[in-house]
Order: sequence, then C-alpha cells, then structure tokens
Amino acid sequence: MSTGFTCATCGAFHEGHPLCYGPSAPEIWYTIPEAERESRCELSSDQCIVDDKYFFVLGRVEIPIIETGEEFVWLAWVSLSEKNFERTCELWEAEGRETETPCFAWFSSALPYEKTTLHLEAILHTRPLGERPAIELQECDHPLYLQQRDGMSLAELQALTERLMHGQGTGKNRYT
Repeated sequence: MSTGFTCATCGAFHEGHPLCYGPSAPEIWYTIPEAERESRCELSSDQCIVDDKYFFVLGRVEIPIIETGEEFVWLAWVSLSEKNFERTCELWEAEGRETETPCFAWFSSALPYEKTTLHLEAILHTRPLGERPAIELQECDHPLYLQQRDGMSLAELQALTERLMHGQGTGKNRYT
C-alpha cells in the first residue's frame, strides 16, 4: 500500500491510510441527553443496551481495497432482538462460538455516506473467540453494500479518510 497521501482538505501529507474507523456507540445513544445516558444506557466497548429494550453489538463491515488486497473496516453497531442479544452474550467468551447460526440485525450506525446507513438489513456472523462479529449487509442499492460486495479503490479510500480525519462525516466527529 502507499506510504501516505497529500490531503485535499488540509494540504498536509499524512502517513499511510487508517484502515479502521467506527463510532463508539450506536446512533440511538447519541440522541439521548448526556444527563440521562447513565440511567438509561449500558455501554461497553462491544455491547450496548438502551432503555432495557434496545440491544446492540459492535461488529465489522469489511471492504476490500481493490488495488492492494487489504481491507478497510467499518466498526459498526447493529441491533438484535432480545433473544439473539442474550444468545450472543451467552456465547461471548465461549470457544467454538463461530459455529453459531448467523442472526438477523438492523444496522444502527450512521456512517458518513450520502444515503443513510441506519436501518439497513444485515446478518451478524459470530467469529472465533477474540474476534468481533462480521456484519454482512443484505443486498440493496446502498453504496456501503456495493463497497462490501465489490470493494473500494485507493482513491475512494483517500477521499473517505480525508472526510473522517477532518470531522466531515455526519456533522459529528465521532469516528475513531
């Protein structure tokens, strides 16, 4: 992969391309007033419960980078039914959990695409212990699905990196 790029936004040279970004909470968490979050939400680095009725896990949307053989990863939150969330939690520390049947999920992160990524249909695939689950978007005409299916070019990666580095995602600089 290239050693870096000159940013079209700030004009500076940036070493390499960061290959993983994602919000630290599902989108609904950001809509709850800060003063209420502690009483209404449980948030860890991988799981979130809101109002004891919305259940989320953090997973990976993997996008091939066409010219390099590497991949860009969106860390993203998906909502699960209470039953599927409980099952996911039961298996969280279990060896062999990757044999679990994948489950339906709703995409719950507002990633910086022109079309909203909220509520896209997805399948959550449990991975071996120590690995975050994989998020497989279901077929649709959304650019995120098309990138997951077809990959992204280095030029697309650079444009995305520039927007994220300069807080130009959804108007909120919440991607790390």
